[in-house]
Amino acid sequence: MTNETTITKSIAFTGFAPYDTVKLNALLNQELSAFSQKVVVLDDDPTGVQTVHDVFVYTDWSVESLRDGLEDGNSMFFVLTNSRSFTEAETAAAHQTIAKNLVEASKQSGVDFILISRSDSTLRGHYPLETEVLRTTLEQLQKRRYDGEVIMPFFPEGSRFTLGNVHYVADGDQLCPAGETEFAKDRTFGYASSNLCEWVAEKSRGAYPASGVCCITLEELRACDYDGICTKLMQVQQFGKIIVNAIAYEDVKSFTIALLRAMKRGKNYLFRTAAALPKIIGCITDRGLLSRDELVNTANTNGGVIIVGSHVSKTTRQLEMLRKLDCVRFIEFNQHLVADGSAFHAELDRVVSETDNAVASGTTVAVYTRRERFDLNNGNKEDELRMAIKISNAVTSIIARLKVRPNFIIAKGGITSSDVGTKALRVKKALVLGQILKGIPVWLTGPESRFPDMPYVIFPGNVGNDDALYDAVTIMQPERNGLN
Repeated sequence: MTNETTITKSIAFTGFAPYDTVKLNALLNQELSAFSQKVVVLDDDPTGVQTVHDVFVYTDWSVESLRDGLEDGNSMFFVLTNSRSFTEAETAAAHQTIAKNLVEASKQSGVDFILISRSDSTLRGHYPLETEVLRTTLEQLQKRRYDGEVIMPFFPEGSRFTLGNVHYVADGDQLCPAGETEFAKDRTFGYASSNLCEWVAEKSRGAYPASGVCCITLEELRACDYDGICTKLMQVQQFGKIIVNAIAYEDVKSFTIALLRAMKRGKNYLFRTAAALPKIIGCITDRGLLSRDELVNTANTNGGVIIVGSHVSKTTRQLEMLRKLDCVRFIEFNQHLVADGSAFHAELDRVVSETDNAVASGTTVAVYTRRERFDLNNGNKEDELRMAIKISNAVTSIIARLKVRPNFIIAKGGITSSDVGTKALRVKKALVLGQILKGIPVWLTGPESRFPDMPYVIFPGNVGNDDALYDAVTIMQPERNGLN
């Protein structure tokens, strides 16, 4: 493993040629105008809609839902798999079914597609399992063969950048190699390599050696060497891996121009990316952040609910900042009781009762799991995941058991927000309204859901500065409770 060190962003990002953005956008629009395939994004937690608006997200992958998405007038739709909370066996089975149903839906609708596996910008998730299963299943069912896999974890809204093939997580002006962050120490999805070529080799256990990875450099992108990049893409075979460096959205646009030209010449790719590429290839325009008027229901006098399940340090700091709002009541849920069935259920009953009473009285409540993680420490990753799911199900049930409709719901953490959306709110199809803050999306729940037409804020655990949760609650909190 290459030993990478923290570098300064303001220095590292200098020296690269600027783009002629007018020419860049014109070329991109020209290529996109000839691109007719529907963009289908499989999202391993609901935070992948961080960069889009006015598109639909489906929470199941039946043939009917997939056909509905393919036939919709938008250029793209999302399917929430929530696979980051699955075991490997569950993940493989789900992706095999998705691929089969998508092929059938495509036949029924007559709409062709490209498939993006949207995952964590800090490199956590079932990789390479998900894209390997998709590739194998799709190739069995279609004549199409996939020449390569595009890997692009760049996500500026979350301060994730790729430079010199090394993926970084920014904190202010400091760029920390991803392999040295707390995310790389994840008990289920941990890794050691920050260099993405080495990360591919590590995660594939040598099946795809670092020396064989195709790398698209910033220098090539900034030179707008579309022919040269296209030639490199055309040479990739047998599901070879393609690393794309990027520090700005213009880099994504530059790559997309060359990518579309390679695809026009008959090459096929699967994609493992963060949320930036779907925005560009899905033709999503920029829009401002959602306003209070677009989100707050002033006719509802009940309080809101903030559910905090994520345990990354950023979430804990954000929770501490939220405590500055004296209009919010804080209720701790002690998940450490999970090993004692009766005590755990009693604790859950207490939290549900206190939350329901507070919300009905007009008070906004922040329910949070005890900040110290509960770990089995038995060395079995799947046992750890199952225990986390049991805790997540309990947290989710707090929303499911509410007797009154909250004024709003904010869920903090990818798995938490997915479970609240699908299991507690029973959402089948939601409209992505946009973002309340940079990288923090909002769904509008569908008519089939438990609380129809409710803006539901999906707050990733690893996104935002320390004030972000405070700011989001301040926006959502009705003015009658003393906030401007």
